[in-house]
Amino acid sequence: MEAAHHEKRRVSISGMLQKLGVSRTGYRSWINRRPSKTQKRQEEIKTKIESIYNNSKQNYGAPKIAKKLKQSGEIISERTVGKYMKEMGIKAQW
Repeated sequence: MEAAHHEKRRVSISGMLQKLGVSRTGYRSWINRRPSKTQKRQEEIKTKIESIYNNSKQNYGAPKIAKKLKQSGEIISERTVGKYMKEMGIKAQW
């Protein structure tokens, strides 16, 4: 769809759904779906991780960030922090 947008062509959603093998009701339910509590918490944690990471001048890795989060009252493991950092594409600078 994005490529068609750049070329100023109109793309019918019905045609795209048919090509992808997705039903209209499935598409509509996906569009109207709200984020779960888990997804909301993950986004909050990722925001905190990014803040701590940037405040440390990008020096802190997962162990130190996990320690800072625990000090602020979050219950999170070092492994989870590392996983989120990898998803976000950030890592400690040497």
